[in-house]
Amino acid sequence: MLIRLQRCRVGGSLSDVFSFNCFVITLATILLQASGAVSIVVPSSNCYAIDNSSHIFDFTSWFGHSFEYVGKESDFVVRFCKDVESRSHTGYIDFGRFDTSNYFVTGSGHVSFVQGFYNGDLMNCEKSFDLMGRSAQVNIICGNCLNGTCKGVVLVELAIPCKKPGPRVFQGFTVGFHPRSWEVVYNGLTQVGFEQPRHEFSFGTEQTHVSLYMTAVAALSSLVGKPIIKVNPDEGLEVGLSGSGATGSPPTTLSPTTLILDWRCEKVSDTPYDVVITIPVEGYESIQFTLTKMCEYQQDKGGDATRGWATFGVLSCVFIVLSTLFCCGGFVYKMRVEHQHGLDALPGMTILSACLETVSGGGGYSRAENLNSAFINQASWEREPVSAQGSQRTSERKYGSI
Repeated sequence: MLIRLQRCRVGGSLSDVFSFNCFVITLATILLQASGAVSIVVPSSNCYAIDNSSHIFDFTSWFGHSFEYVGKESDFVVRFCKDVESRSHTGYIDFGRFDTSNYFVTGSGHVSFVQGFYNGDLMNCEKSFDLMGRSAQVNIICGNCLNGTCKGVVLVELAIPCKKPGPRVFQGFTVGFHPRSWEVVYNGLTQVGFEQPRHEFSFGTEQTHVSLYMTAVAALSSLVGKPIIKVNPDEGLEVGLSGSGATGSPPTTLSPTTLILDWRCEKVSDTPYDVVITIPVEGYESIQFTLTKMCEYQQDKGGDATRGWATFGVLSCVFIVLSTLFCCGGFVYKMRVEHQHGLDALPGMTILSACLETVSGGGGYSRAENLNSAFINQASWEREPVSAQGSQRTSERKYGSI
């Protein structure tokens, strides 16, 4: 392990650097082993790293383990994945704490991994350009310590024998309940709560479907295969997959694919049903996570209702088309054969007129010629004969009427 301790940066240069010789300590590492189609679960701490070949190394068991170097004036202690300190008779000086954003990345050259420790003591570093105080960098080497004296900013070199690497992680792959979330899978690692059946993460009986959104690096999205489901127990829960993700469409960050999980309770159960979803990835370990569903009551088939509404819609469309054809045909027939025009040519108007006349007690719908004849009769009835007018005037003169 290579450790670089930095007191502070002033004007862009190191103001104080320490140099010590190299020593070797043998350690055992706890690695994730892949066996079959087992989900790669995110480690219980942020003390893990993924190497250049996408294999995961979990150092959780070494979290806080102390590595101490005894110097002449002060001792330096590295607490693995925790902090770096300088200890002397004047007290402790903090050279940074392990970053909570998991600054544990792969290295380059002979360095396998790099750890970053930041936000140490600010004494005499208040005016540093980065305002991060003292910091330290730990370079981890898989193998033996280099020969010779560590020069420059190298303080301690610790060699760790790295055994068989863990499973290969499909980095950049996410699964969440929204297009821009990753509650289920993040960076190819199954999150806690979905790595195994958990009652507190179960879905209710009333939720008949769940939508999952998958994203991946565009350059590697073609490696994602079709999802495979397995239900435990085998009977009692009917499960179906749909959506673009079910057909194996390549997911990308800009265009996530949707995996819709339709499930229906056929049998009531006191324990939740487990639905294990496995997504194969070519050249990598499969992505696997578990969803659970409670079945407190039996649910009817949603497909029957859907088919019923579909049948109703088809019959309605057929009825509308036939009614339109009947009306148009009847209208043309009455216009050309029976020589009727306007509303009289519409099919069913005679029946409608009779119904309206019955309801209103007479005076219903009348044809145009009836209206004209009635108007003429009314006009002739209102107009009196000339002889009648003359006799009226005579009688009026006879009785002295004005």
